[in-house]
Amino acid sequence: MGPVSLWRNLMRRGKAVPPQEPVPSADPEGPGRTPGLRVASLERTLDDKVQRHGSEDPRTIAARNNLASKYAQIGRREAARLEFERTLEEAVKVFGEEHPQTDVIRENLAWICADSARPAQAAELWEVLLRHRTERLGPMASDTVDARTRLADALRRSGEHEAAVAHYERAIEDAADPVERERLRVGLSMALSAAGRYQDAVRQLRLVLAQRSRRLGSRHHDTLVIHHRLGRAYTQAGMDREAIDTLRQAYRNGLAAVGDPEIRMLTFKMRRDLAGAYSAAGRHREAASLF
Repeated sequence: MGPVSLWRNLMRRGKAVPPQEPVPSADPEGPGRTPGLRVASLERTLDDKVQRHGSEDPRTIAARNNLASKYAQIGRREAARLEFERTLEEAVKVFGEEHPQTDVIRENLAWICADSARPAQAAELWEVLLRHRTERLGPMASDTVDARTRLADALRRSGEHEAAVAHYERAIEDAADPVERERLRVGLSMALSAAGRYQDAVRQLRLVLAQRSRRLGSRHHDTLVIHHRLGRAYTQAGMDREAIDTLRQAYRNGLAAVGDPEIRMLTFKMRRDLAGAYSAAGRHREAASLF
């Protein structure tokens, strides 16, 4: 999910307020319209709304949000971020800090900040969204858990590893979907590793590997990714024997499924890391056999 139309997003959440004037018949997303023409159409729409209604009008705010969303879709991240920031400032003035429409724009800005390598700014935005959703929906609602997850991801990427760990752990407690809990444990393991807590990271990955092996099978790509990651975590923890055993089994499972191009590429990485684990353990002949 990423930045989307304000009205479309609100409709999906059941909070839409219909635009107060007819929608133009020309469809900027219609067939045959290039991205450049679509952007130009949205820019003209925004200029028209500013001239007719001023900047601090719900129709203008929606038009600016939609233009920013289109900038994001075509890769103009900096232009999108600046427009979203201005849209958020105006939405706070018009709707209020905690209004659902304001939070839609805040979420769009958080997405583009994360996509623009601004994780600290994204974390600040997700923290506000988490607070609002907790108050409005409760801590265990799926949207609230999603906000906490995004906050944890942003904190991890901005180097706030222990804070990320705390939010991942809480999200795991609150998440209802077991598959989502698997994904959260992977994020938690990454934060734990970044914080130097390698054995804790290993424990999380072992749980995920057991769950995915039961759910998907030992030769499924998603299971092999975790199996490989667990072997690397053992290496980071200085547990050479466990690293060798884990990477060797992952490599064998990968070889049994190399008809899949993605798995074939993954087995090359497993082979390299298994050789490194042999070398770290002083088993140089076995390492050399893999090169």
